[in-house]
Formats: sequence, structure tokens, C-alpha cells
Amino acid sequence: MSTLTVPADNSFQFSQLWRDGRYRSYTIQIIALVATLSVVMMLISNAVGNLEALGKDFNFGFLFQSAGYDIGQRLVEYSPVSPHWKAALVGLLNTLLVAFLACVSATVLGVFIGILRLSSNWVVSRLMAVYIEGVRNVPLLLQILAWYAVVIHVFPKPKQAEPALGGVLVATNRGFYIPAFTYEGAYPAVVAVLLSSIAGVFIFRSWAKKRQEATGQILPVGLYSLTLLVVPAGFVYFIAGMPIGLELPTLKGFNYVGGIKASASLVALWLALTIYSGAFIAEIVRAGIMAISKGQSEAASALGLRPNRILNLVILPQALRIIIPPMISNYLNITKNSSLAIAVGYMDLTGTLGGITLNQTGREMECMLLLMGTYLVISLSISGVMNAYNESVKLKGR
Repeated sequence: MSTLTVPADNSFQFSQLWRDGRYRSYTIQIIALVATLSVVMMLISNAVGNLEALGKDFNFGFLFQSAGYDIGQRLVEYSPVSPHWKAALVGLLNTLLVAFLACVSATVLGVFIGILRLSSNWVVSRLMAVYIEGVRNVPLLLQILAWYAVVIHVFPKPKQAEPALGGVLVATNRGFYIPAFTYEGAYPAVVAVLLSSIAGVFIFRSWAKKRQEATGQILPVGLYSLTLLVVPAGFVYFIAGMPIGLELPTLKGFNYVGGIKASASLVALWLALTIYSGAFIAEIVRAGIMAISKGQSEAASALGLRPNRILNLVILPQALRIIIPPMISNYLNITKNSSLAIAVGYMDLTGTLGGITLNQTGREMECMLLLMGTYLVISLSISGVMNAYNESVKLKGR
């Protein structure tokens, strides 16, 4: 049994840094940090020396030079005369766009497939198993290329395409078109009321949940939330003279103009990431549900709860504590797998900063450092948000 030697006069001695348990962990961490920083500085110094030997310097001034290339899919204003940092920003926004869309749609698909995988219907369960095993064992790059081929060969040309869903969607081999919002007049008032209504919905749902836990009484939360969301904003919208409208895509010449365009490469990448990642999420959801004891659902059924209530109120809340940790890794994989977009010509961060900008400027070291640092920040941000959510749903000890 080890003991701590504390000086009689309580004075600090240098030997305590590795003999005293109160300081040993800090000493080891400081040594590891200094060693790591030393290795990093040595590598940077070596790289800078090699660049100087090749007649190159290490700086990021190229970011302010004209990019000289166009980007089809963009969320902000951009032209070929814009600087390289603007091209990198467009690529970053494109990466975040496809990653967000894929995370949301893959989660919805994965939860749906995972629940059906546990269905008592043998045919449904087997079909979901075939989907999961088939999709997971085909490389993602091949699926991206396959979906891109489907989009450009199956869907019609713009002049032959017919608007669907009352003109809301136009699907062509050049991309999908949906209406865009137009703003005028007192639209800020409508937006402010809508945001206030959204906040009110969250507050009401939190209050309804606490009330249900305290009294057992269930309120029609969905109906009340919809009313709170629609009625105030709708009232202000009509009072203000309908300042927010829709710009429908219209055919002009050989292509559609107006509205919002999702390029064929974006659609293909989104579909591939959704279907591929949805299979992994389905298995995560299935495992999380199966980890909950059958006695939980049997007890809930004995109390008279309907199957959908049992799933929403008993099974899923407990399964979330098991599902969330592996879901964090899955969301990170979706974000990083989006870098395969260059295979179908979707200009994400890898295609702009790590592709054309790198080739034009010859700044390999600078571009790679910026690229890796950006992906690191994105991954740490996703991990931090999901870990905070995981902390909120886990069991609280007394």
C-alpha cells in the first residue's frame, strides 16, 4: 500500500511532481504536451526548410489572389474574379449543406428502417435486412457514381420536364428546381413573429412534458404546437400585406431559371450519403431498441398504452442513451465522406481549396493545412454538440 510523503512544514518539494499523486498526472500531461509541440515544431521547421530549398516560401497571401474559375452550386455571391478565400468559403458552405441534408435524411430513413427491421412481419423484416446488408457492403464511391448516372440518364431534359407537386418541384437531368422565397415590405415582422412562435413551441413542449410527468395527463402537443406556430405568424403575414412570396422556377430557353437549383451532382451525392449512412443508422437503432428489456414494453402494454405510445414514451427515450454515442461517429463519417463529392463534380471544400486552388497556386502545404484544420473544426463542433445532447438524455445519478 503506497503512502504520500508530505513534508512536516507543508513546503513544496520538486520530487513531489512525480511521487505525489496530487501532482503526478499534471506532470505527465505537461511533459506529453511539450513533447508533442516539440515534434510539431520540428516537422514545421523541416517543411519550411524544404520549401526554401525549392525556392518557395510559406505564406497564405495566395488566398487574396483572383481564383479564376467558376463554381456552379453556390450559396453566396461568387464569380471567377473572386479571391481564393471566397472560393474556399463557397466550397465550405457546399460541404456543410450536403452534410446537413444527409445527416437529417439519413437519420429519418435509418430510424424508419431500424424499426421496420424489428417488425413481426417476416417479409418486411427480411426486406429491410436485404437493404441493410446490400447497401453497407457496396463502396460508397460506387454508389455515388451510380446515383449520378441515374440522375443524368433517367430524368428528362429541362425542355421535356414537367413540374410536379403543383409546380413546386421540377426534376431534370441538370438538377432539381424548387421555389425560392421573395421578400419585400414588412417581412422582418413576419420573421420575428415566426421565430418567437418557434421558441414558444419549444417552451410549451417542455412544459407539457413536465406536466405529464407530474400528473400523467397527456395534452395534444402536436395540435397545440402547430396552432402556436401557424396562427400568430399567419395573422401578421396577412396584416402586413403578404410581404413574403414564392418565385417559381420557369422554363426559359433550354433551361429553368428562378427558384433554387440543386445540381445533379448535389442530388446524387445527397441520395448516396442518405441511403448508405441510413443503413448504418438502422442497425444502430435496431441494436438500441433490442437492448431495452422486453419487460418494459410488456409493462407498458399491461397499463393500456397503445403500441405507438409504448415506442415513443417507453422504448425510444431509453434507447436514445444507447443510440446517441455511435450516432456521433456516424455523423462524423457522413461529413468526412462528403469529400468524395469531387468524383461527380460537386465543388465542396476538397474540390475548391484542396483541388483547383491547390493546383493553380502550387501551395500544397498551406492548402492541406487549411483543409485539415477546417475538417477538424467541423468534426469537433459536431462531436461537441452531440456530446452535449448525449449528456442531456443520459440517466442522472442521485
